[in-house]
Amino acid sequence: MRKSIATVSLSGALDEKLTAAAHAGFDGVEIFENDLVNSPLAPQDIRRHAADLGLTIELYQPFRDFEALPEARFTANLRRAERKFALMRQLGASTLLVCSNVDPDTIADDALAAQHLLTLAERAAQHGITLAYEALAWGRHVDDYEHSWRIVKTADHPHLGICLDSFHILSRSTDPAGIRAIPAQKIAFLQLADAPLLSMDILQWSRHHRCFPGQGGFDLTSFLEHVVAAGYRGPLSLEVFNDTFRRSDAAPTAIDAMRSLLYLEEALRRRLDTAVGTTGHGQTPAPDRDRIDLFTPPAPGALQGLAFVELAVGDAEAQVLAALLDALGFRRTGRHRTKQVELWRHGVIHLVVNREEPPQDGPSLRAVGLRTKDPRAAANRAEAYLAPLLPNQRGTHEANLPSVRVPGGTTLIFCPTDDAWLGDFTSPAENETSPDTDVRSSALTGIDHLALPVSFDEFDDALLFLRAVLGLHPEQSLELADPYGLVRSRALTAGEIRIALNLPPGGRGAARPQHLAFACRDIFAAARAARLNGAPIQPIPDNYYDDLLARYDLDEELLARLREHAVLYDRDRQGQFLHFYTELIGPHLFFEVVQRIDGYADYGAANSPTRMAAQHPARVSS
Repeated sequence: MRKSIATVSLSGALDEKLTAAAHAGFDGVEIFENDLVNSPLAPQDIRRHAADLGLTIELYQPFRDFEALPEARFTANLRRAERKFALMRQLGASTLLVCSNVDPDTIADDALAAQHLLTLAERAAQHGITLAYEALAWGRHVDDYEHSWRIVKTADHPHLGICLDSFHILSRSTDPAGIRAIPAQKIAFLQLADAPLLSMDILQWSRHHRCFPGQGGFDLTSFLEHVVAAGYRGPLSLEVFNDTFRRSDAAPTAIDAMRSLLYLEEALRRRLDTAVGTTGHGQTPAPDRDRIDLFTPPAPGALQGLAFVELAVGDAEAQVLAALLDALGFRRTGRHRTKQVELWRHGVIHLVVNREEPPQDGPSLRAVGLRTKDPRAAANRAEAYLAPLLPNQRGTHEANLPSVRVPGGTTLIFCPTDDAWLGDFTSPAENETSPDTDVRSSALTGIDHLALPVSFDEFDDALLFLRAVLGLHPEQSLELADPYGLVRSRALTAGEIRIALNLPPGGRGAARPQHLAFACRDIFAAARAARLNGAPIQPIPDNYYDDLLARYDLDEELLARLREHAVLYDRDRQGQFLHFYTELIGPHLFFEVVQRIDGYADYGAANSPTRMAAQHPARVSS
């Protein structure tokens, strides 16, 4: 299906927005009135510039506060409309978005509204223009699509249809199934936006918190399924009001916008491959998917877990990290043949320590190796989702591992399941112990999860990227209390892979939390061994354990063991979670060791404020 984006969704001057949309692969744009009014380009020049870029102008918007007003206001509005029609002819736009009236003087009279829209449609027809009547969720009297459709149906003019906007419909929890009953020719336009599920004034929600499909909480796949079931085959157009997008570079935002529509199309194709559409009157066949041109990328590779995690470190912290890894039971088992990179191993866990390009702000989690049966297919999917492959700088006999970069900077490396990449490393030196002979190698059983840092502007981009490219599934969004603000966190999972995105607060002492969590079978044995081997375990205040006793009816012996080993505790309906942390290495990086009991599925979020407060003095001194 054709893809369009409203210019209000991108930052910059109008010509910059058009260029960004074209380079991202959009077919057309909606011209937002303020963008045109504030542009030094004449409408004819905008039309030519768009055409030169391969863009059509799908819609001009918005035309506000028109229908169901007193006669004198209605007459003035017709004069205003004629000027807009003339402007649209210069632009080459053939559809005008007409928003439902929000004026306090609007008359609650559907027949009058229909008559006014009919008159406007007759005028529009003389210019070859179609009206798309949209029910604003905060409209004075018309605030849902069913109401706007009744008015359009009453007016009954071929140049008048409705605009379906996912935000206005889903933000009010209106059932979109009724869209199926609307004749396709009366759906004049479709606008799409996702949004986080918030309890707030709808107007403020709309103007500041919309996002691209796949970044919020709306079920846009079902919504779009209803629209295509009605027979709509026009453009899928994004109309997103978002403070972050308005201040971000238009080029990457446009790429992210296109990725979101591709993701939505793929989700719809999967739905149509398997689902049967449902109407209020029973079961009906799903739309013929072969008639709909939907994005079909390579299937996401079946991820088989983590091959390795790469840590970047400078000379100042290299020895500290090496000592900590040793204390946790890891052994250095190889050195890269051509790079300043070491391989550390603990049982099935592989860590790569990279000293080639020391990070500017302390040790960091730089890359994640993902096991997949077909790395090339995984790379092809990433490229189809507009994620270019990174340059592969390797020696003649080194493994060819395709890689891409997540918004936020972390690199994803696609590795074959046979671990052939291990051949890039030399065998252990004589003074380095093989993990197979190390009695401590069984203490940790794998990587439980990892947390990646992203900036405020990159959080939603990274979320969509991981969903689209890797097929990860998002879990609940959380806000965690740091001493100087809130950390926003959201985990994504697929099988054994768990990746959390952490958005730090701004301000003094703010963390850029990134860590690696190792799984174990016996948290107390792991904590005891780590401490005996000199691992700097993060101290936990006694007040935490006093509060823990108040929150949970814990056995006194268990509480004493938790306190002794600085182990934290959480539980849910399924089971229990025990975990401890190491102290920080530099300002941001630390390790966690966790034990999940009886199917516990979360991450101990209730304990994160305690951990962040405990880490704060070290973070500030760093």
